[in-house]
Amino acid sequence: MHLPIYKNTFKKWKELKMPRKMRLSDINLMFALLSQNNPDPQTELTFHNPYTLLVAVVLSAQATDVGVNKATKRLFAEADTPEAMVALGLEQIRNHIKTIGLFNTKAKNVLALSEILIDQHGGAVPQDRDALEALPGVGRKTANVVLNEAFGKPTIAVDTHIFRVSNRTGLAPGKTPDAVEKELLRRVPERYRKGAHHWLILHGRYICKARKPTVHPALLNSFVYLSRK
Repeated sequence: MHLPIYKNTFKKWKELKMPRKMRLSDINLMFALLSQNNPDPQTELTFHNPYTLLVAVVLSAQATDVGVNKATKRLFAEADTPEAMVALGLEQIRNHIKTIGLFNTKAKNVLALSEILIDQHGGAVPQDRDALEALPGVGRKTANVVLNEAFGKPTIAVDTHIFRVSNRTGLAPGKTPDAVEKELLRRVPERYRKGAHHWLILHGRYICKARKPTVHPALLNSFVYLSRK
């Protein structure tokens, strides 16, 4: 697991209620600093191929990456392809993921999407958004993660962490995840778009947390909410 190198050198700051939009110059500086700290950001979910990534992301809804990784370690040891997952069967899938919230529904979705991948896509994970979102348990956020991480597409999946960071900083304010995603795609410089999802989610998970948010002093100039007291 890659943690930001500034994790243990925090400085408390007060959240503003109505942050203005971040200036484009600040956006460039922010992502320059984030990319310097973590040049090759990666998901914290464990996976072996596009299929296991898809399954892991489906399982991660309302669950922690740590919890998902513990469950998929056993699951993927037995089934890391759609064919193997179908052969494993619903009951065994349930048993492997029963420590994860909503495991009954998720087990059904994993089995169903595996069958569809075999029947309609030759056992491969499609690189098309519409085809991904047609799979059971797969919404826009999951599709964005798979397209980005498995296929290198410059998509930005907006989860609760990215939604919070985008609104708190004024990077991409929006009332809904879709609105935030649209703003991020418009405002994040193209050269940073591929890694933006990971940089922002790590920042939200470990630094700009929901409670008692903290930040490293070296990043003060790029995170403009800190200078608007």
